[in-house]
Amino acid sequence: MSGSVVTRDKVERYLALTTEARSKATPCAEGVEDEARLTSMLRMCDDYAADARHFMESDDLVRAFGAINYSHAWLDAAVRIGLLDGHGDDRLFTLP
Repeated sequence: MSGSVVTRDKVERYLALTTEARSKATPCAEGVEDEARLTSMLRMCDDYAADARHFMESDDLVRAFGAINYSHAWLDAAVRIGLLDGHGDDRLFTLP
């Protein structure tokens, strides 16, 4: 049951995956309101990623794993609702 154990290696893989997704997705928001929404969503993504790194440094792997998953979820949601373009990458994003 190694899949149910949160390890440093697993958290690092998810951090790398989210970093890759953050770099790949490009803004496609149109209009001031959507751009503001996207900015807020990306801020949440970045804040949760920073939290994940902080928890890793504190050896709190469960919270680190949770935080990086929240971080990625903000990106995934922005792609799903059309504020970011995931460029057809269904490995990194849940596409619309």
